[in-house]
Amino acid sequence: MSTLTMTRRSLIKASALFGAIAVAAGPKPMQALAAADEPSAPTEVKRVRSCCRACGKMECGVWVTVENGRAVKVEGDESAWHSRGNCCSKSQSSLQAAYHPDRLKHPLKRTNPKGEDPGWQRIGWDEAFRTIGDKVNETIAKYGGQSIFSMIGTSRIWSMSGGNAMTYYFESPNVHYASQICKGPRFVGTRISSYDGMFWLATTEMPRVYVQWGGASEISNYDDSCRSTVDAASSADTHIIVDPRMTGMGKESDIWCPVRPGTDGAMALSWANVIIENELYDDLYVKRWTNGPFLYCADIEPTGFETKAPSTRMFEVKTRLLKESDIKDGGSPKRFMIWDNLLEAQGKSGNDCLTFYDVDLGNFEGEGPWTPQTQGKQSEQYAPGAVPGFLPDPVQFSPEKDPALYGEFEVTLKSGASAKVVPVWQLYAERCAEYAPEKAEGITGVPAETIRKAALAYGQRLDPSTGYGNGGIQYMLAIEHSGNAVQNVRCFDSLVGITGNFDTPGGNRGGTKGGWGSQFTPGGKMNPPEITEKILGKDQFPLLYPWLGMFSDARTVLEAIETGKPYGMHLCMLSSGDHMNMVNASYAWEQLKKLDFMFASELWHAPTSQLSDILLPVHHWLEVDCVRISQGATGVEGATCRAIEPPSDTMWDIDIYTNVVKAMGKEWLSTAESDYPTGEEQLSETTKKAYGMTWQEFRQHFQDNGWADCKEKYPDTWGTYRRYETGQYMAGSPGFWTPTQKQEIWSTVLETYMPDSGFELPSYKEPPHSPIADPELCQEYPYVMTTGRRIPVYFHNEHRQLPWCREQWPVPRVEINPEDAAELGINQGDWVWIESKWGKVRQTADLYYGIDKGVINCEHQWWLPEFSSPSKGFELVNVNCLMDKDAQCPIGGATNIRAVPVKLYKATPENSPNGNPTPCDIDGTPMISTPDDPRLKAWLPGGTGTDQHYED
Repeated sequence: MSTLTMTRRSLIKASALFGAIAVAAGPKPMQALAAADEPSAPTEVKRVRSCCRACGKMECGVWVTVENGRAVKVEGDESAWHSRGNCCSKSQSSLQAAYHPDRLKHPLKRTNPKGEDPGWQRIGWDEAFRTIGDKVNETIAKYGGQSIFSMIGTSRIWSMSGGNAMTYYFESPNVHYASQICKGPRFVGTRISSYDGMFWLATTEMPRVYVQWGGASEISNYDDSCRSTVDAASSADTHIIVDPRMTGMGKESDIWCPVRPGTDGAMALSWANVIIENELYDDLYVKRWTNGPFLYCADIEPTGFETKAPSTRMFEVKTRLLKESDIKDGGSPKRFMIWDNLLEAQGKSGNDCLTFYDVDLGNFEGEGPWTPQTQGKQSEQYAPGAVPGFLPDPVQFSPEKDPALYGEFEVTLKSGASAKVVPVWQLYAERCAEYAPEKAEGITGVPAETIRKAALAYGQRLDPSTGYGNGGIQYMLAIEHSGNAVQNVRCFDSLVGITGNFDTPGGNRGGTKGGWGSQFTPGGKMNPPEITEKILGKDQFPLLYPWLGMFSDARTVLEAIETGKPYGMHLCMLSSGDHMNMVNASYAWEQLKKLDFMFASELWHAPTSQLSDILLPVHHWLEVDCVRISQGATGVEGATCRAIEPPSDTMWDIDIYTNVVKAMGKEWLSTAESDYPTGEEQLSETTKKAYGMTWQEFRQHFQDNGWADCKEKYPDTWGTYRRYETGQYMAGSPGFWTPTQKQEIWSTVLETYMPDSGFELPSYKEPPHSPIADPELCQEYPYVMTTGRRIPVYFHNEHRQLPWCREQWPVPRVEINPEDAAELGINQGDWVWIESKWGKVRQTADLYYGIDKGVINCEHQWWLPEFSSPSKGFELVNVNCLMDKDAQCPIGGATNIRAVPVKLYKATPENSPNGNPTPCDIDGTPMISTPDDPRLKAWLPGGTGTDQHYED
């Protein structure tokens, strides 16, 4: 690999350099704060190699320096090539989280009604587990296990995974899972069209054309480290940003496409149109590995065969794609017909021009038995620090075929009737033509010339000799939040595939495959069908069961609490989740108050856990031992390693789950020898399988050797590209995780579960309340609100009680174009009311020309740890209080939270509670709004804190 060289992007590189200098210089003041009460001459110093978990989306390698048993510094691990020695502000602030005076340190029980001051009372672990076990058993006996649900958060793998496993012991199908709105749509969309999780981009392999779509990982570590993102952008031949607002790196990009919020699908289809019109698609890939050549016949009834869903349950696929069974008595429904141009050129006609792909055999007609492709070469494009991967040569048609992509053909059905058939590719091309750049301009607001320039830059191969495209697309969280989530994903998945960027160097490779899964999941197994079929939301979202089996619909769960329909919900286990991430936060809060019982595992007195009946204190990541693998395409596995001892009365999440099951009187499922094994025993079962080592042995191996390169350790499952050629997606069969074994441009899954919905092809739909879809509402609420921009010091709802973070970003901000602000009489820093049809909150004005007139950008997941109110003030500042709970993606149910009509007006003493534009606590005390607020010092290690404490 070539090293980075100075380019015209010198500014971005200089910024990165100064950031590195700041980090290098930082430990001294940080160390002083973290170790203020330690003796000046430490007797013991050690460095612990670990994986940071200060955010949930990247596996940054870190060193933790410990003096006399106390962590005093967190810094990047220079040997961790996947994160390039990166260590962000959130990581370094972990010191303040671990030693925070307001951190939970003992089990607590509620003594007052929900919605009031909880009246927490300290209890012992035995009482806590006994109470929980009795309540769970009582609820199952009285209402059935389906009346219990887990509320799971984001990517603390030892909490969200165990929470999912607990549904087995609860005998419940229901999980209120943040994944429904965060990555879940990308998982669902790729499972429908190709293979699980193929949205992840191999950013560390330096795509020649780097496309950031709806994200800013350079400041968030979301999916990739900040450092890797900056390097990829600065080394790329072309850097393209698609985002409604000018991001920090956007000003350094070559092309910026400022789409109207929620119109990403139209933009992606427009790019595909340019690709198709200019014949820039990979012809062999389209013909051999997509179902583009398969023939659609409107004149037949949908039929098919039984196949396995991602949930591992069987289902019957039903499709109007032409099969041998449609044209021949006794024909196979697993042979999909194709019109062969070579046969037509020989003078043949009708059915004599048909050939087929056989799903059972995994080959085209006339080909020999399928075998994995072994011919190829080592890739010359790979991540600095990693080993190269094996790039198989594309398999050619043998005997030669030329599947038709265009045309209308006449065939004879087995009934003797004639019918017209059309290749799926032609239908796709016609769909994309509906969004030609000139048409897409009117939808997205981006000039047609810019759309065409971006699409051509992406699609025209810079080096055709590689045999693959310029790189995949880093399509991120924003595309999941506009009411068209799953179809947006399918638009991107198809675009990546047809341009030759699917599972290629620098392309979309999916989640890393290694010695264990992306989550540590001890103890559970799949519930039987008689339980799972009761999953909430399947009536409106039929993919949820039996096809998906991943999450319940969050809105339906909350409505079941409210109405008792289709059955009541009575008990919740809260494990890293919260009520503020989807649906409508105010509505969710009111419903959770009605539960008979909730127990929560938490670090803090956070808004949702304030509604629990039993509150259990957990370990911080600095105190945790756990395996870890890249959830994305960075390709490493290693560990989070305990650096310091946890507070004595706290417990690791996995041990909490095991003890709850024990208190229920049920058997914990494990291969460990103990009936109720410790977390470490269960870790050892995992590391023995992958490395032949106990946990302690593997931990030492990791300390000595660092991160494993999964390409090197697992050459078949991760060290090989184009795994559809080698049988790695389908357990010994070629192709993809779909009924046709092809990347499905025409989705047979959606055709089966949502027939005649129009979703069979990738499609665009206006956000539910956009100016086009709901013009009357937008007259009253004229501004289009997008949300969820990345904040360098926060991760979703986390870290707002950490002094280093909060002093940098003390208040929630709403970005407003200065011209709009002038018209509204709003100045920089003013508190502003943001009001929708469904609620209103306040944030401070941040005037920014990087966002279009008529569009505003609000920050998400705000709450106020300094408040004493039971809600911790979320209802005053949290933008998810403004959402229409019924506006959802029609396929997966993700809430529309990025294209919402609102109105703005300045907050004044006259229109604000307590006569104060600044949000105030129930006693009238204003929130922290400046970096010199003395309450920030109270949050320092050794400080008094702002919450009630429960020490001896």
